Amino acid sequence: MSDIAIVLTLVLVILGLFVWNRFPPVLVAVGASLALFYLGIIDGNQAVSGFGIPVVIFIASLFVIAAGLELTGVTAWAGQWLISRAGDSQVKLYLSLLALVVVLTAVVSLNGAVAAVMPIAVIVAVRTGMPISHLLIPVAFAGHSATMLTLLGSNPNVLVNIAAQDAKLRPFGFFEYAWLGVPMVAGTVVILLTVGRRLLPVRTSDSLPANFSEHARTLVEHYRLEEGLHRLRVRSSSAFVGQAPSEIDLQDYPGLALIAILDGTGAEALTRASVAAGDTLLVRGDLQMLGRLASERHLAFRSEEGPNQVAQTLFNRNSGLAEVVIPPRSKLIGATVFPGMTVREGDLMVLAVQRAGENLGAQPTALNAGDHLLLQGTWQALDKRLPDPQAMVVDSPELVRRQAVPLGAGSKQALAIVALLVALLAFDLVPPAVAGVTCAGAMVLFGIVSLPQAYRAIDWNTCLLIGGMVPLATAMTKTGAADLIGDQLISLVGQAGPVAVLAGLFFLTACLTQLIANASAALIMFPIALATAAELGVNPQPMLMGVLVGAHAAFMTPVSTPPNLMIYGPGGYKFGDYWKLGLLCVIWFGVVAVVGAPLVWKF
Repeated sequence: MSDIAIVLTLVLVILGLFVWNRFPPVLVAVGASLALFYLGIIDGNQAVSGFGIPVVIFIASLFVIAAGLELTGVTAWAGQWLISRAGDSQVKLYLSLLALVVVLTAVVSLNGAVAAVMPIAVIVAVRTGMPISHLLIPVAFAGHSATMLTLLGSNPNVLVNIAAQDAKLRPFGFFEYAWLGVPMVAGTVVILLTVGRRLLPVRTSDSLPANFSEHARTLVEHYRLEEGLHRLRVRSSSAFVGQAPSEIDLQDYPGLALIAILDGTGAEALTRASVAAGDTLLVRGDLQMLGRLASERHLAFRSEEGPNQVAQTLFNRNSGLAEVVIPPRSKLIGATVFPGMTVREGDLMVLAVQRAGENLGAQPTALNAGDHLLLQGTWQALDKRLPDPQAMVVDSPELVRRQAVPLGAGSKQALAIVALLVALLAFDLVPPAVAGVTCAGAMVLFGIVSLPQAYRAIDWNTCLLIGGMVPLATAMTKTGAADLIGDQLISLVGQAGPVAVLAGLFFLTACLTQLIANASAALIMFPIALATAAELGVNPQPMLMGVLVGAHAAFMTPVSTPPNLMIYGPGGYKFGDYWKLGLLCVIWFGVVAVVGAPLVWKF
């Protein structure tokens, strides 16, 4: 069997395994690179070359940067702003939702944008009464249409630049994709507005993402923190002045529980190392005992607060709340706790203890299995202290913060880093991989994303999948398999001219991307596009763009891209719900590719 036959057979096997979905796609991709080596098609360096190429490093860095925007509440702020501006109008909310995912896709990437907008879509569905199934497919499809507004929109955008550089062509500019991206967005939004609802099912789902927008108020009411709550201002003569927050102990005042220590504004939890005059103690308990505390410790009463004010005080850009449960066999069973005590290294405070749904009061209590504790502290402390097998966290503070805390600590730095990334890429000041690593490193250096969070943010499956597919693209070029497929395509439609060949390339790529990951489809088709252009003697750029647009036309199945699969359960969708609306979008993308690409990049 010739090398070309081996490579083409392997391509068919890979496609079959992708469609069968019996093995993880990343395992198939890595297995393909190893098979090419053992069959003698490529050497050892070529077999593993894909894992060290700049594009994989760049894509990994984008995941970290996107995590920085989510962790600092930039995406949460965008969602809350959207809802506040659109009001209760279904049309305004629908359009605002699509606009938000379009903007986020251009800046954050498709996967991060859809993940960030999904909880907002849930809130919109609840507020307007719209079926969630009428919102999530449009969100994903609008995101797909926006992938070509900037280089950051998707992985295939980066891959096409690598393909162009390998062919000794000028790489595409940061905003150059927008020549096709803008009409792709406009046409897709029109399709969604005009026929979207009629082609989508009316369904609900049992797997909607949690809505944390009222998380703090819910906890305040559940633990009844507002009952008997008082604010006591620290006078300059108070013995508490100069003490560390962890040293403030109310055990001499039975029935009193220290809920929080606030700064001089009385609005946010204290972040200084010591208490100062003008700070406020948030204390719950008996009014007579509070009077004794105020008299003996030189404190002044201030006005009481309601649930909303308490929630805003305890849950804000600097500090948050977390609920934990004591599991069986935990080493914490039997430990003595009481509201107001600090735990661990003094950076977390116990606000309340419940057993069987009832508050246990301010007295010291020995913990039992199943007890619930409400903790309060800075977000950094919650992230650092709570991953502990001795206590189970009910809702991850990281997930809560991403959705419920708009423009939190570090948001300005995160936005500045993204602006730096855009500038570096837009003006081609440094290679994309260098720009990505620089900005991802800045996210970690400024404390916006911790190293563990950075590791978790990177979708290693995506990186390994791309790295594993690169050797296949190399083998197709090296053996002449790409040339052979290009020749066959030319023999079928070549007489009709390069536009017909461009249409054929788009059609082949669009078919592939419905069945396998769009990055994999692009990697398979880019060598064929280059070979076809060389055979015709025309500029390869429009051919590459035709393949790129085809790779983005992943509308007709839930398995073609992570966002399509991400919305599958929450939207209550079935496999066949995608193709009706998706087919119209694929047709529109084909028109944009075939008509638009030759106008911008001449043959």
